[in-house]
Formats: sequence, structure tokens, C-alpha cells
Amino acid sequence: MKAICWHGRQDMRVDNVDDPKILDAGDVIIKVTSTAICGSDLHLYNGYMPSMEAGDVVGHEPMGVVMEVGNAVTKLSKGDRVVVPFTLSCGHCFFCERLEYSLCDESNPNADMAAKVMGHSPAGLFGFSHMLGGFAGGQAEYLRVPYADVGPIKIPDGIPDDQVLFLSDIFPTGYMAAENCGIEQGDTVAVWGCGPVAQFAIQSAWMLGAGRVVAIDREPERLEMARTHGKAETIHFEQENVYERLMEMTQGRGPDRCIDAVGAEAHAAGGVREVIDDAKEAVHVPANHPYVLAEAIKCCRKGGTISIPGVYTSTLNGVPMGPAMNKALTFKMGQTHVQRYLKPLLQKIVEGAIDPSFVITHRGSLDQAPELYKTFEQRSDKCIKVVLNP
Repeated sequence: MKAICWHGRQDMRVDNVDDPKILDAGDVIIKVTSTAICGSDLHLYNGYMPSMEAGDVVGHEPMGVVMEVGNAVTKLSKGDRVVVPFTLSCGHCFFCERLEYSLCDESNPNADMAAKVMGHSPAGLFGFSHMLGGFAGGQAEYLRVPYADVGPIKIPDGIPDDQVLFLSDIFPTGYMAAENCGIEQGDTVAVWGCGPVAQFAIQSAWMLGAGRVVAIDREPERLEMARTHGKAETIHFEQENVYERLMEMTQGRGPDRCIDAVGAEAHAAGGVREVIDDAKEAVHVPANHPYVLAEAIKCCRKGGTISIPGVYTSTLNGVPMGPAMNKALTFKMGQTHVQRYLKPLLQKIVEGAIDPSFVITHRGSLDQAPELYKTFEQRSDKCIKVVLNP
């Protein structure tokens, strides 16, 4: 089958690889009908994620049709149309029973490798390094899905792929980011970044009772999407001082809740630190950028909450923990417990409360994926979200 494979920094290729097979009685095989390039995939593309190996199949936002079913699978049948969450979860460990699916104790076969870096291993993830399981990803014609009775959700007839595909990751991720804020009725929520996850965080903040949502970015098309689809007020961080503008908007108090929906590949409005980090990257030394997190700490009101759905991949220097401690800020973060949100968010789609397809700007085949990775990474051609149809 065809699949998108990582071959090094900024080197994604279309390879012919072996078709997946049932390896465990709890597996299913799906024929992928739609899959997407995620902002997190750019961390792989830019060489930020350790333990990638040449030839690894990437991608963690797939859906498709069940083609084969393991003997132990009870909830799915051949022909079912499903969305597959990016987190692999056993469903019965301590963390899964607490609905903390991205912390599953059983699904990462390389847990020892992850524990050496993190202290403990999170769940295995599709297409996201050997440290997180080495599972083949979903930017491919077919995909093996372990723990099939725990992960995939069946999709009702009549709903197009575009409306439900993002249940695999970015819609639940944006929702959990807003939920982690602990939004109280009428709160002001500031969202750094206007990429796909941020767009769903904005939508979700309204769902959870926000009184005001402010979106921060520098890309005109992203800011426009936040205004038109997200009904957010916006700040262009290269044209305005974010701290001063947020203080003006909140009478000096600061936003109640802040969301860092950017993560490791943040940009700053100039400054020595960004120049240094850019120089490191020019010689292929990855740098996790603290710009957004530092700014959110400065801007958040005293006693407020900072939610971090943006992915960081290693140690982060330059985070102002002193101000965070003295302002009594609460931090919540983590990979998304996708399975927890699948049914309620699917219901919102069915009811017409949201049509997640609004974020799609680019489409292509697997053969076009390497070039679309470049387009997405460079944010050229007004690219916000790429969907691939194998």
C-alpha cells in the first residue's frame, strides 16, 4: 500500500509499504477514506520529536471503513464506517477507568523508553515516534487499529467525512483545552494561536460559557477565521503589543483563562531570543520556543488558569515560573483523552451545533502529501488545514 513516511527533517515521502495485518484478536483493519495533516505532524517534519526512524508511517487523524475484524472485537463489524482517535487506550487500566485515556498504562509497548525521558509513559499514539509505541500512522491506504473496542467510534449514515474526521484529534483537543480552563460563566478567554486546534478551542470556549474570546496570531487568514467562524476578537501580535492590548480590553485585570494552542513552534514579535533560536534551527538544532507560554503567564489575571494543548517535545527554558507562582496561576495540560469526548462531540455535530469542516482549506491525495506538508509548514497559499483522501 501507499503511505506517507518520515525520512528525516523536512523529508516526507510516499512509500510502498506492507499492508497491515491483524496482530492481536482486538485489532481491526480499516481502509482509510480521509486523513489529515496535523500541526503536531510538523514537529515530526521539523525534526523536533526524538525516536523517529526512517520509513516510519506518520499520521494520527484518520477515518475509514472496517475491512477485517479480530476474533475478540465485539463492537465493530466489517463495513462499519469509523473515526479513529489518535490515542491508543486499553480501556481497563487505572487511568482508562478514570477516563484519562491518553495516560493508558498498557498501550505503549515501548513504555520503558518513554519512562526514561518522562518518568512515566503516556499512552501509545499513532504515527508519533517509537518512544510512543512505534505504531504505524494513518496517512496511508490502510491502518491497523489496536484496542478496537475502546477507540473507534461508528459514524451514522449520511454524515460526510469532512464533518466528523476531526473527532480523531483536533476537535476533542480544542474542547479539552477549553474544558481544562475551568471556564466560569462570562469569563474572558484568550487563545494564543489561530490554527485548527485553536479554532476548536475558541468554539468550545463559547460552548462552555465564555463571555468573551480573544484570539492572537499573525496570519491574516487565521485571524479572519477566528473572527468569522469563532466570533472572537483578535490581536495581530506583530502589529499590537499583546499584553498592553489585553490589559486595555480587561481594564487591567487580564484574561481569566489563557490557552496556549501553539506549543513548541511558537513565533515571537522579534527579539534576541527568537534570533538565537532561528540560528539553532538553521544548523538543525531543534528549539522549543517559550514565547507563547511566557506571554500567557504575563497576561493571565491573578488566580487565573493556563491550559496547554500545544505540544512541547523536550525541556523548555525561559519559562517565568516566578511570576506564575506569585500570581497563583493554575496550569492544566496534556494529550487529549479523545475517547472521553467522542460521543458528546459527535452528538453536537449530528444536532448541527457545529460543522467542523470549516477549518479545511486544502485537499490532496497521498501522492500530493509531501508538497502539502511544505505548504502547511510554510503557511503558504493561506493554508490552515490539509485533508488527504487516499
